[in-house]
Amino acid sequence: MVSNGAHETTVRNPVPPQQLSGIVGHRFIYTYANGWQYEMYVKNPTTIDYRIHSGMVGGRWVKDQEVDLVQLDDDHYKISWNEPTGTSVCVDVLPGKRRLHGVIFFPHWVEEHGERTVLYQNDHLDEMRRYRDEGPTYPIYVVPEFARITLFEFVGPDDETVISTAPGDLPPGWSDRTD
Repeated sequence: MVSNGAHETTVRNPVPPQQLSGIVGHRFIYTYANGWQYEMYVKNPTTIDYRIHSGMVGGRWVKDQEVDLVQLDDDHYKISWNEPTGTSVCVDVLPGKRRLHGVIFFPHWVEEHGERTVLYQNDHLDEMRRYRDEGPTYPIYVVPEFARITLFEFVGPDDETVISTAPGDLPPGWSDRTD
């Protein structure tokens, strides 16, 4: 149920009203409790771009990742996707509380050879799919972590310049900005 009580979800009406303006067009930088730092740009209701600044696959960046984006409640969004690598991700974002919870489901090959994914994925889609298909897939490496959102800014929807370079090509301290 949306917290304002305007709509109750039922079997016949399972989807609450979706107001996505609180996240679409926003860039946010967040750091997980394990120290991994990520940046996500919600380009539109079906697409994100992202960079990974540090962590197991720090240096990786992706544009035009198709996602499922929903509003679960006021100021609470869920973004889920599956990558060509076979990695699945589900992220709950609470911008007003500056809180995020993500669960990353890495196939075993990524856990063993994460360095293969540290690149601009869009230029290597066939290679990522080949690695995925070669595996091994199992056991899945599950990483559930809370994160603190340190920067949350509106930059507008569908802007190809928001994430347009590798994390390593940004000026020193760029991802340490806060608001």
